[in-house]
Amino acid sequence: MFVREYKLIEHLSTGVVKCTIIMGAYSIKELEQLSGIKAHTIRIWEQRYRIIEPQRTETNIRLYDDNQLKYLLNVALLTRHGYKISLISKLDDAGFKKEVEKIYEQTLLHNTDVILDLDANDLMVSMIDMNSEKFHRIYENSVRNNGFEKTITDLIYPFLEKVGILWTLNQINPTHEHFISCLIRQKIISGIDLLPNPTGGKKYVLFLPEGETHEIGLLMANYMLKKKGCSVYYLGQNLPDRDVERCIETIEPNGILTFFVDPAVVSNAANSIAKYRGFNQNVQILIAVRSSPELESLDLENVHFLHGMKDLDKYL
Repeated sequence: MFVREYKLIEHLSTGVVKCTIIMGAYSIKELEQLSGIKAHTIRIWEQRYRIIEPQRTETNIRLYDDNQLKYLLNVALLTRHGYKISLISKLDDAGFKKEVEKIYEQTLLHNTDVILDLDANDLMVSMIDMNSEKFHRIYENSVRNNGFEKTITDLIYPFLEKVGILWTLNQINPTHEHFISCLIRQKIISGIDLLPNPTGGKKYVLFLPEGETHEIGLLMANYMLKKKGCSVYYLGQNLPDRDVERCIETIEPNGILTFFVDPAVVSNAANSIAKYRGFNQNVQILIAVRSSPELESLDLENVHFLHGMKDLDKYL
């Protein structure tokens, strides 16, 4: 535990993420980011209601473990649905679990007139517990009430942003990430398969460049393009530039779409874009990437930067 504390302090003081940080040592600020409960509120709840008791370093920095994070996520669930923290604090473990399960039962198993909203916190709990049944129940309920696209944009994406926070902090077990990513991939692929196969329409090549492996966003772009009647050539992840060139020569698409997420890929973005433009000057190049002054300043013909699925929808 002392090794873990030392490494976390090093991370907080320097801003450098160390690959050797062990999952399960969260600062109060990180807890706020993941649960949505303000750090000030967490402190008050600790002092007034003793809902959680963090460990502290020699310099008095609060540290929280995975179980405390999961507990606070469920506290957030209960408070969203009208439970007072004064009541929650008096529940024993069995009573707390019963109330949480009651929320899920009311929300997921019955067709009530008032639908209780579930959000990314609940998917976070299903990931930590590696509970596929809970994931499926949350997802299917959302699709039933909100439709596939709204489920992806309003439920899955906010959840993935929280997973991204964990990655940034180096606080996620790769097993958990692979577990939940595979479940989400399966759902999006199923949604794609339900769409009719387009005939004619514009042609788009979808791929991730070398170094990029997370393809959930690319799969969702596949869904949106196919729904708009476009012919999609989906080449998947980690594709070398030479294979992109061959594909463009063979298919002669109207456009290519890719994602730049990994820092190493983003840092080489200008060179990659120059290569893609050299393959065919007439092809529209769509790049999903975080907003960046350096990239926006390029202002190149036939190059379009997308900062979200809404940007792709506008482009189409």
